[in-house]
Amino acid sequence: MSTQASELTANSYLSTLCTLAVALLLLGGCTSIPKRDPAFAPVAPADLRPPVQSSGSIYQAGYDMRLFEDHTAKRVGDILTITLQEKTKAIKSANLETKKDTAMSAEVPSIFGIAASALTGQNIKTTLASKKEFNGEGDADQSNSLTGNISVTVVEVLPNGNLSVRGEKRVTLNQGDEFIRLSGIVRPVDINASNIISSDKVADVTIMYIGEGAVADSSKMGWLSRILQSPWFPF
Repeated sequence: MSTQASELTANSYLSTLCTLAVALLLLGGCTSIPKRDPAFAPVAPADLRPPVQSSGSIYQAGYDMRLFEDHTAKRVGDILTITLQEKTKAIKSANLETKKDTAMSAEVPSIFGIAASALTGQNIKTTLASKKEFNGEGDADQSNSLTGNISVTVVEVLPNGNLSVRGEKRVTLNQGDEFIRLSGIVRPVDINASNIISSDKVADVTIMYIGEGAVADSSKMGWLSRILQSPWFPF
């Protein structure tokens, strides 16, 4: 009986482990929602509901209808669409060449009033020469382009009327995630009637395009390669 009981206990233990392993695999296969960066999170709009009035008058403050007001973003929590039109190009070339030759000659005509040739049979002469040469050349050519649209929210109305905006767009693909994050300051007069503004009119703008996942990891240099390519590596 003790042998059968021990076998049943072992089988039960193995089945429990198998169940836990399958559960972990299922959990690992689930796609988790990426965490939002709080620096680009939206802000809840202010409560614009008018206070309860009991004056008995026909006109109540806060209940007016603004028939001729546009629908562009102007309050905290309003949504604004930004068209990304970023294109930069930088070219730099440098060439430096230096050369320096130095020659010096010294001759000892006499030693203690006696001609050196009489003492040594030849003139005493010393010659010193040095030559330095350096040649350096460098080229840099970099260009970037980013197009698309992103909708952001107004997080603050500045005292001068400008709007501080920020937002984030997250796209989850089969093998990774793509993030577009933007923050900056816009002028209400630059917003067109469709509630759209170009990114080249956003002041103090921060635009981040980040990728995470297998595709992004494959395009990154490993930590050992980064050490070997760093300027601190002596060879």
